[in-house]
Amino acid sequence: MTKFADLHLRASLDDLHQVRRVLAKSYELGYRLVGIPLPSDISRDEVHQLRGVCRDVDVDFVTRVDLAPKSPHELLRDLRRLRRRFEVISVICWSKPVARQAAKDRRVDLLFFPASEARRRFFDRAEAELASEALASLEIDMAPLLLARGVARTRLLSCLRRDVSIARSFDLPVTISSGAHQEHLLRKPRDYAALATLFDMPHSFALRSLSEIPLGIVERNREKLSANYIAPGIRIVRRGDCCLNP
Repeated sequence: MTKFADLHLRASLDDLHQVRRVLAKSYELGYRLVGIPLPSDISRDEVHQLRGVCRDVDVDFVTRVDLAPKSPHELLRDLRRLRRRFEVISVICWSKPVARQAAKDRRVDLLFFPASEARRRFFDRAEAELASEALASLEIDMAPLLLARGVARTRLLSCLRRDVSIARSFDLPVTISSGAHQEHLLRKPRDYAALATLFDMPHSFALRSLSEIPLGIVERNREKLSANYIAPGIRIVRRGDCCLNP
């Protein structure tokens, strides 16, 4: 059975009852792993409380932070400060210099380009090539597509077709997320996969973007955040004095 993930559930942290409702709806629709954007200064107690809510509805909780740096220097500073604190790091690319730096930095998991401003979508072939070598994934939120109407929807679909075409030409992984802040914007994973065909994403590719790809990001980062992690392919398997005496 395929395990589906939604790495961008934008639940309001000010209302835990609403968070619980959105999470319960996510579980009902078939998601078993959910990422919620958190403030960079969130306390451990608040994270523990959110984990408890997720456990109550049988959903695996992923800590995520969305960075919106104004410059490459600010991005590098934030990555040094936050990489070890969150399981997923997304960068909102408001400028081309930030997009370039984010694409080539292996500490970045998701590249996000705002759907509301087509002129500020700086994703291009150079971006895709850099990101494909740095393990990043292009993230596409589906809520803006559901909310857009008329000309705005047409423009968004055109941008998404272009982005997906570029990503596929460089074997850059794409992650599909809901981007939903309310229950009525959530859809089943297979419904999102069907919607993705509107911007020329093959159905099988879309299903991987809702399961294998986001799950791989989380698994990789959880391994790196483990106390037993040393380097890629190197882990501590035994601790203590017994290691000194065969």
